[in-house]
Amino acid sequence: MDEEAVLQDEDLEGSWTLLSSLASCLMVFGGALPYVPQYQEIQKSSNSEGFSTRVCLVLLIANILRIFFWIGKQFELTLLLQSVVMIITMFAMLHLCCTVQNTNRVSTKQHRLSDLDFRYFWKWSAFEDYLLFCFGFTVLCAVITLLLLDSAVFVETLGSLAVMFEAMLGLPQLLQNFQNRSTKGMSVKMVLLWTAGDVFKTTYFVMNESPTQFWVCGSVQILIDVAILLQVLFFSQDTRAKLG
Repeated sequence: MDEEAVLQDEDLEGSWTLLSSLASCLMVFGGALPYVPQYQEIQKSSNSEGFSTRVCLVLLIANILRIFFWIGKQFELTLLLQSVVMIITMFAMLHLCCTVQNTNRVSTKQHRLSDLDFRYFWKWSAFEDYLLFCFGFTVLCAVITLLLLDSAVFVETLGSLAVMFEAMLGLPQLLQNFQNRSTKGMSVKMVLLWTAGDVFKTTYFVMNESPTQFWVCGSVQILIDVAILLQVLFFSQDTRAKLG
């Protein structure tokens, strides 16, 4: 009986380890999945106007900050890898948007980072400008982190800033939809996957006793996701009413 109990315990432990590994893998790559249908939508329509590139700005800043937070307070490696994957994904989205916009551009006027025109901040014509901005931001964060790494207050503030930006992930899309009075060009599948992913990761944070900042961030994201889905319903009804 004792041997059977030991074997059962080992089986349960093995099953739990497998599930934990699958959950970690999903955490690393799951955040990038919602952008696949949006990427395909932009490619298919050759139009990126329905997608807010400021979503990329928010996620790039959030994940760069999270990497430096990890240096100061080494939490799960899974979350560090997730940040790296998300940064690569956001650059892929920006590259596609720049390519499509430049192809459709009627005017020959180019907006560059070097113009230092705040009206066109994050609306640059060249993908290289986005890379340059992120490189400069990363260097700035690296210098400040190097100087203040021994300060627990600074490290916690860094973590809070990272999750605060991440919590605002859907806000640019929410505002753009409101401004356009339409969700045309935005992938509803992307938002549904956002919602499913945010529910999953918030549960993951709670179960793995991650820093409080993470599950608070997840909860805020879920609320914004729901607000965007309500926009989809509202604007689609509004459009039908106008056509009727």
